[in-house]
Amino acid sequence: MSQNKRSRETVCIQGGWQPKSGEPRVLPIYQSTTFKYDDSDKMGRLFDLEDEGYFYTRLANPTNDAVASKICELEGGVAAMLTSSGQAASFFSILNICGEGDHVISSAAIYGGTTNLFTVTLKKLGIDSTLVDPDATEEELEKAFKPNTKAVFGETIANPALVVLDIEKFARAAHRHGVPLIIDNTFATPINCRPFEWGADIVTHSTTKYMDGHATCVGGCIVDSGNFDWEANAEKFPGLTTPDESYHGIIYTQKFGKMAYIMKATAQLMRDLGSIQSPMNAFLLNLGLETLHLRVPRHCENALRVAEYLKSRDDVEWVNYPGLKGDKYYELAQKYMPDGTCGVISFGLKGGRDAAVSFMDRLKLAAIVTHVADARTSVLHPASHTHRQLTDEQLVEAGVDPSMIRFSVGIENVDDIIEDIRQALE
Repeated sequence: MSQNKRSRETVCIQGGWQPKSGEPRVLPIYQSTTFKYDDSDKMGRLFDLEDEGYFYTRLANPTNDAVASKICELEGGVAAMLTSSGQAASFFSILNICGEGDHVISSAAIYGGTTNLFTVTLKKLGIDSTLVDPDATEEELEKAFKPNTKAVFGETIANPALVVLDIEKFARAAHRHGVPLIIDNTFATPINCRPFEWGADIVTHSTTKYMDGHATCVGGCIVDSGNFDWEANAEKFPGLTTPDESYHGIIYTQKFGKMAYIMKATAQLMRDLGSIQSPMNAFLLNLGLETLHLRVPRHCENALRVAEYLKSRDDVEWVNYPGLKGDKYYELAQKYMPDGTCGVISFGLKGGRDAAVSFMDRLKLAAIVTHVADARTSVLHPASHTHRQLTDEQLVEAGVDPSMIRFSVGIENVDDIIEDIRQALE
């Protein structure tokens, strides 16, 4: 069976590491910063990007490469790289094609940390951004583009708003203007959605979430589809289509073809900024990936049961879950993720902010943690925790209801999870 036709279940188990005769069956941890060579010329050719190989873990490591290869195959891409965190993946995905004077369009419904990255940190680097309503019409999207727009960004399922992005609509808008669509696929994972099949060009992940699945290691990943034609839009992307003097004038698109985007991110950005994932973390991530295809359906099955239970209760004001019939994004979820969405639910209680805090304090099985998407059920009140610096008015502007509870449903017995919610509410 050719590798590009293997099922996602098989790739979770077998992808990435292909041991030769007599080699370890399980992916080894190459816990070394450096790699030895017998002659100076070989090392020099590696530094010139003339040969493939390993010489310093900040640029490449066999453990990391095997795990990146597995994620790449899961997403259906041509190349991938691991980063130290999901935030680093988002940052690198933009910085790889944008510089001072450039502009990015992003869905307004994304993780708060990414919003801050775009509106504060990238702005300090001279990269401007425009946040758009994910439900905007194509005509409204058109108005956000500028001559210096270089990328469009969104999340498959927004954290914590649980907005489902219309990927095809955003892809059409991006491609009309000759720029790539970058999708953060953290919540859906490639088990439930592969954005490349809907027109996205680059995918990012916080592997800290479902891919790791056990809250053991922070990490990120960038995957390139290989579908975007950088040369056709050469004037927009000089970093890829003109000589890089820091590598003896290499032109990435000419030397590496469909691998150009990831090669530049690795050879240039990782070299200079160093947000590498440690081989030990990559090893742990791989263990998580081996059960991703088993865990994700259980998360979704449990979350739907919990959402239906919450919806049935009089003391619950509202419930957001795109897998729930009647949800605003149910139809889009059925289109892009017919097998399930994610395990995260948001809801509000009739008693508002105070009721949310009291409810959370009474939970016994679900833990109050700044995390989602791990095997254990967890809960957070954004207004009291991640967004506590904002007033109620500012929370509403940011799309966070002051009463919102973010509930990440784990893979425990769902009856135990529901009983924990019942006793905390009553």
